[in-house]
Amino acid sequence: MNKLPDLKTIILSAKRIEPNIHRTHVFKSENLNNIVKADIFFKCENFQKAGAFKSRGAINAVFSLSENEIKKGVCTHSSGNHAAALSRAAKLRGSKAYIVMPENSSKVKIAAVKNYGGVITFCKPTLNSRETTLDQIKKETGSIEIHPYNDYRIIAGQATAALELIEDTKDLDIIIAPVGGGGLMSGTALVTHYLSPETTIIAAEPEGADDAYRSFIKKEFIPSKDPQTIADGLLTSLGSLTYPIIMKYVDEILTVSEESIIGAMKLIWERMKIIVEPSSAVPFAAVLENESKFHNKRVGIIISGGNVDLNKLPWD
Repeated sequence: MNKLPDLKTIILSAKRIEPNIHRTHVFKSENLNNIVKADIFFKCENFQKAGAFKSRGAINAVFSLSENEIKKGVCTHSSGNHAAALSRAAKLRGSKAYIVMPENSSKVKIAAVKNYGGVITFCKPTLNSRETTLDQIKKETGSIEIHPYNDYRIIAGQATAALELIEDTKDLDIIIAPVGGGGLMSGTALVTHYLSPETTIIAAEPEGADDAYRSFIKKEFIPSKDPQTIADGLLTSLGSLTYPIIMKYVDEILTVSEESIIGAMKLIWERMKIIVEPSSAVPFAAVLENESKFHNKRVGIIISGGNVDLNKLPWD
């Protein structure tokens, strides 16, 4: 796919991935609603296959490949959730996934990749190291690269989370999702624009990894440099495909502190009794930090994943 996904493409993607993903539930919490004085609808992708929304894009991309294309496998660089999702997708196609992971990746995410049969090569935790290592893997294996977010097939797959949210929850005033590389945010923005153009689209980002916010404000692409945040799924810069989508279709980007991320994550754990990873807590942290903006609104929040290392909880 080499063009911006339209609504027909996103709906076809939803049908393609349906047999191999969960249609995740939308949860509400009266307790959290009372705290923020809003009506919050949590789209719980922490209950998705492989524990995160990434399964949607990975399944869509891998199942878009022909039998001939999939023969030599797929490859990517990823700190975790995309790596696990792609490994699972390749396994379902009876093929291999070659995964380049930074050496400081979460142990729980490394274990998930291995569990799904992914072949891991570790690299230094820099974008240059990730890309050069992946180039070598591609040469050695002949595998096809499936980028974590800078791929229209991935964007179309990720868009299906917001598609379901809009179908299941009518008349949302605001939809808010986390932004890292921008695959989920781009898909969310596109499908919301197509199906619910009156809904405000907000991206949420850590202050310590705010390249999307700075790019959005200055209206020029500003890559991430030495990002520092507990939200390890949001460390990457926007891509050449996701940046223009976000610039055109996202209404606002809100940044949040590390303290707010931890506080939001803890609140969700305690009050909703569900496990979410730090990146997933960023949108709710944005609501907590900007309560007046959300008062008396119907707000859809995409909880992106639940893959957290239980031995390294931020409040221990």
